[in-house]
Amino acid sequence: MSKPIRILQVFANMNRGGAETMIMNLYRNIDRSNIQFDFIVHTEDHCAYDDEIHELGGRIFRIPSYKGKNHLLYKKKWYHFFKNHPEYKIIHGHVVSTGSIYLKIAKKFGLVTIAHSHSTSSGSGFPSVVKNVLQFPLRYIADYLFACSYAAGEWLFGKRACEQDNFYLMKNAIEAKQFIFNENIRQIKRKEFQIEDKFVIGHVGRFNTPKNHSFLIDVFKEVCELNQNAVLMLVGNGDLHPVIEKKVNKLGLTDRVIFTGVRSDIPELLQAMDVFLFPSLYEGLPVTLVEAQATGLRCIISDRITNEVIVTDLVEQLSLDLSAKHWSKEVLKYMNSYERKSTFEEIKVSGYDISDTAKWLELFYISKI
Repeated sequence: MSKPIRILQVFANMNRGGAETMIMNLYRNIDRSNIQFDFIVHTEDHCAYDDEIHELGGRIFRIPSYKGKNHLLYKKKWYHFFKNHPEYKIIHGHVVSTGSIYLKIAKKFGLVTIAHSHSTSSGSGFPSVVKNVLQFPLRYIADYLFACSYAAGEWLFGKRACEQDNFYLMKNAIEAKQFIFNENIRQIKRKEFQIEDKFVIGHVGRFNTPKNHSFLIDVFKEVCELNQNAVLMLVGNGDLHPVIEKKVNKLGLTDRVIFTGVRSDIPELLQAMDVFLFPSLYEGLPVTLVEAQATGLRCIISDRITNEVIVTDLVEQLSLDLSAKHWSKEVLKYMNSYERKSTFEEIKVSGYDISDTAKWLELFYISKI
């Protein structure tokens, strides 16, 4: 090819969320002489991955977020974009709440359209009802339906659609070699946080409702009743961060909870942990759980998460109907150190190594032009 095919990726923003991290993993590993990513985001804010996108040769365009009352303006902005950018032949939509709007417009301009499901719920309340109504036509509008798990696919597109030839399961792959356990890295990172002799419970995720941070704090409170040496490391940021920090302070756990904020050294932080706690209310397929397993880390997760994410024997699922005390006892089973092992081959065989996924996606895009 004389020049790379430019693929338009659509996101709300390019901060360090699961879907965003997944697409950046692919972007780093795809052959950029053949395929180049550009992004449309629904924010004016500078985001965590913006600089790297530019460094990799990508462009970022901005569309106002959809508010309902700006429906006509939202459509107008998309029409204007496609009219002024005829270079795009494929659009890959990760924002599904308004996908039926912008993908329908994209088809009018002759683009191949992909809708990609990364979750199994729209949340709760009236906003979720609106989202569900907007999302339903996607199964009929998009040329191709992608999902990070079968559960995520069936939730967004329906079981029948997932049995059709235009449905593809694309796993949230990782750069597995970056996560191979290394004792030296573990000790360096634990020293950095002054937790060398601590029992470290960890969590990586955006501070929002699905991650269930409030229950996570309840579990940690119960752990602290039985183990004075335990600390909790919370990696990430989000709207509920102030609420969770306030709860931590109220329970007297301030000195035992580490809020790291958004970090770029996730492989190293996972190596520093002893147990990974993930009591989510719902998920598509959380890439951070694959990453945790890749470091040989014991994981205790909720039974609301698809078992498609379980690719090693390191994961234990618990019901959210069980008490925080019950969860804490399961966490404490790993209080004494266990041998961390390399799970690289298991990750690769299970289809979660990024090099294989990047090659598959590259060929997919090329075949559709």
